[in-house]
Amino acid sequence: MYEREWPEEGELVVCTVTSVKDFVAFVTLDEYNNNEGLIPIAEVARGWIKHIRDFVREGQKVVCKVLHVNKSRGHIDLSLKDVNDHQRKEKINEWKNEQKARKWIEFISEASGFPGDEIEKIFYREYGALFPVFEDILIDEETTLKKLDLEKKVADSLVSIANDNVKLPKVTISGTLILTSNKPDGVNVIRRALRSANPKVEEDVEIELFYVGAPKYRVKVTAPDYKSAEKAINKVAKAAIGVVERAEGYGEFVRKQKSGKN
Repeated sequence: MYEREWPEEGELVVCTVTSVKDFVAFVTLDEYNNNEGLIPIAEVARGWIKHIRDFVREGQKVVCKVLHVNKSRGHIDLSLKDVNDHQRKEKINEWKNEQKARKWIEFISEASGFPGDEIEKIFYREYGALFPVFEDILIDEETTLKKLDLEKKVADSLVSIANDNVKLPKVTISGTLILTSNKPDGVNVIRRALRSANPKVEEDVEIELFYVGAPKYRVKVTAPDYKSAEKAINKVAKAAIGVVERAEGYGEFVRKQKSGKN
């Protein structure tokens, strides 16, 4: 298994607490060959600390910010207090994904006969991480493989493993269609417009329409990424508004802010 030696200052790292003293906690850095680091009591928590063990204990997994790295002395200073809850959750999730990616690389190595540590080196060189490679294979296989320049057996195994194990996160965007028609058959015009609001889109894109109350109809699009979602929702709006305007009615699309990844 390929191990990185040293983190960068300012980086968030996953650590295991190995020893807690009165004024310092010692940890090993899980992602960096279990190199040892220390958290001074002043960096454990904000405010006054009576007992350091109220905040850290042996065997605990913690997320720390790297304050200083002295490679010549093998010394790494860390801060626990400078990591907020959101950062901690994001980093732990990233770390878990990296653990899964390491296991998948073992499968690739077994299937291709190519050393796993060499595969990891290539991934780190091009991406700085392991898991994003598997995501990019699903998003743009051709470009990703060209970038990695892998042997065919390794590339084939990578594609197979990615397709079998990775599920891309989804993003959701929405907006409101405002459709009106003063024609005698205005109801039918609106119905045709709504039917046209389900155009052909990519297989992994979902379109939902909800009746809010005339003349408003909510459109919700779920897709693997914002680019695909934006493309689909614009296509929906254009199709529906086009039908109404051709029938001399009025159409408008009002966007809501992006909701983020699920």
